Amino acid sequence: MPSEAAGHADFSEIRYAQCWEDADILLEGLAIQPGDTCVSIASAGDNSLAMLAMGAGRVIALDLSPAQLFCLELRVAAYRELAHGELLELIGSSPSGRREALYRRCRPLLSTEARSFWDAHASEVADGIGSAGKFERYFALFRERIMPLVHSRATIEQLLAGGDEAKRERFYRETWDNWRWRLLFRLFFSRFVMGRLGRDPSFFRYVEGSVAERILARTRHALTRLDPAGNPYLQWILTGRHLTALPFALRHENFDTIRSSLDRLECHCLPLEDFLEREGERSIDRFNLSDIFEYMSEENYHLLLERIHRAGRPGGRLAYWNMLAPRRRPEAMAAFLRPLDDLAKRLFLQDKAFFYSAFVVEEIA
Repeated sequence: MPSEAAGHADFSEIRYAQCWEDADILLEGLAIQPGDTCVSIASAGDNSLAMLAMGAGRVIALDLSPAQLFCLELRVAAYRELAHGELLELIGSSPSGRREALYRRCRPLLSTEARSFWDAHASEVADGIGSAGKFERYFALFRERIMPLVHSRATIEQLLAGGDEAKRERFYRETWDNWRWRLLFRLFFSRFVMGRLGRDPSFFRYVEGSVAERILARTRHALTRLDPAGNPYLQWILTGRHLTALPFALRHENFDTIRSSLDRLECHCLPLEDFLEREGERSIDRFNLSDIFEYMSEENYHLLLERIHRAGRPGGRLAYWNMLAPRRRPEAMAAFLRPLDDLAKRLFLQDKAFFYSAFVVEEIA
């Protein structure tokens, strides 16, 4: 079974320089047990590294893009070589004037291919490697070109300071939610603009309805029901760095655990379909599938689910996000996969990476 996404999207550049999926809900949904064998869609690597912190015996990070795996490889080198605060500087979470020097310390630990790649991206290193992707540049345009037309820096700072829920609701209703916000948000996060500047246009092949309206509704949830002061994804979108919150893999309390577990991480540039064929039946306990099902037809989604079931061990779990295309286990597979809907719905309400429309957790029978 060939990979459908590989046939339509361009994977030659860094698409995501960070994982824009909340590792906190991912890890709770997967409930990784010590010694588990886990498969993870790599993206930039943050959530694959987070899985190591839960005691996984083996984490296999897969991606179709060498550039994405170079992002993960540089992170691994940084965890090995740098102190925690230096890692945050290299990522761009905190200000720094010495990122090139930090990269030079990590460089000897990289493969020849990764060194060549990052040597050719010196400006991205200087800006912080967490800013190096197409998706991050899209958010930078929003932050630098759109938001100044909507709100002052002081208003943005007031939003990010958070507060209790009643205060957040009142602030959103009375100050934030003006006509400029609604108009420019709908334009910038339209299917056309997002496909041209943010995601690959092929990722919208199976999306129906208004893209911007769905994301706007989820953004209101993030700004009111969730506390912006605890949301690293929102903070990066609006400021280009992390202020008062960090994603799981970048938190100080997880740094040493991840660093001591790096030998349990594997990276492979190949489709999930090929890996499952190679690995064989009943070999995997946990699957972090990101939002890969968005990029394939329902027929291919069902076929891949069948292969995942065959490769999964009984009692194992898979977790994945829907952004715009609805994907859930079909009734025909009820005997093989059991949806953990109550858990998934509870976690979705806590999802700090707020632009997704659903979070799905399923258990292998």
